[in-house]
Amino acid sequence: MKTLTSIILLTLSTFFGNAQESEEKGQSITVTIENITNNNGHVLLTLHNETTFMKAAPLKSEKSEIKEGKVIITFKNILPGTYAIIGTHDQNDNNRMDFYDTGMPKESYGVSNNPVMYGPPEFAQAKFMVTNKNLDLNITF
Repeated sequence: MKTLTSIILLTLSTFFGNAQESEEKGQSITVTIENITNNNGHVLLTLHNETTFMKAAPLKSEKSEIKEGKVIITFKNILPGTYAIIGTHDQNDNNRMDFYDTGMPKESYGVSNNPVMYGPPEFAQAKFMVTNKNLDLNITF
């Protein structure tokens, strides 16, 4: 009986936790990428803060089909803060970026703010602020 009670309480707390989370109102970040070289695979976008950028799992991730070399992806319910987005054209649909033995990427990629990069992306170059309005960003691969 004690186990059953624990399971019910855990289920209810999960339900109410998810309900509370879905009621949080945040902003939307809509990302447009228009220069994709082909329609193979998907585009993967990941949203990061400074702690997760190039170090840990993203805060959110989205995946989109490519149509005529273009994708539009929206992250919803983003709370105010400082973020960066990393995107890659996952041509072979293995849900990750592939690299040559030299460490260079095989698949095209880009980050928010479209900085000129001579090495791995840095959060300082890619960061942007979410405040009290929706954002529209363009990323170039």
